[in-house]
Amino acid sequence: MPVWLPWPLPMGWLVTGFVQAGDERTGSRACAVALSGPGLVGGPADMLLIAEEPGIGLGASYAGLEGPDPGAVGEASAPHAKVEVRGHPVPLWSVEAAPDRAVYVGEAMGNWLWVVLWPADAGLLMLDHLSLLDLREPGMKLDLPYGAFSPRLD
Repeated sequence: MPVWLPWPLPMGWLVTGFVQAGDERTGSRACAVALSGPGLVGGPADMLLIAEEPGIGLGASYAGLEGPDPGAVGEASAPHAKVEVRGHPVPLWSVEAAPDRAVYVGEAMGNWLWVVLWPADAGLLMLDHLSLLDLREPGMKLDLPYGAFSPRLD
């Protein structure tokens, strides 16, 4: 399961935690990386980048959705945002979610890619060009800046 991280990190942002879903028999089936930093319109902001197999529900849970998946994505509109993965653009669509957050979802490497941001106006961060790295890739030697553990992962 990919462990996505925007790199370089947005200015002033810190890595604030990791979480995974799975078990010893099946291994990791979902993974989330938490980040915190300054919001673009003031105040603090939080971001979760989640990679998961379809049907697991970790991303939907953090998005505040009822079911395990985002439903019909990308069928009725152009993408609302894009991130870069391995030099290729990955389209993301805004998903109707709980009112206190902004949620974008798409598909990368056969898995759901969720970006969940708090507060909702932190969704403006998706206007920046975010390039994602998979921390599992061989040779990753990043000096990651860490902050206090994110309460969003509780």
